[in-house]
Amino acid sequence: MSEGSDGRDRSPHGFCLWLAGGGAKGGQVIGATDAMGLRAAEDRTHVHDIHATILHLLGLDHERLTYCQNGRNERLTDVAGNVISRVIA
Repeated sequence: MSEGSDGRDRSPHGFCLWLAGGGAKGGQVIGATDAMGLRAAEDRTHVHDIHATILHLLGLDHERLTYCQNGRNERLTDVAGNVISRVIA
């Protein structure tokens, strides 16, 4: 990563995530990237939705789970995020 970069510079608009066990439904693919694998093209999902789903699988309500940051309660999923119901077994 180059100096002054705001993060990784490899496919930030399309990536994969593999879930197994813990209540995740197996044997499915949700979404797809373009032909080059650079950008999400079908069933796009925001990272807040992924976080909300993982927290749900851990038995935590992402809307109620807060932490104090600079004197203000904040959520791991910011003010967004929906559980991806297709992932739940």
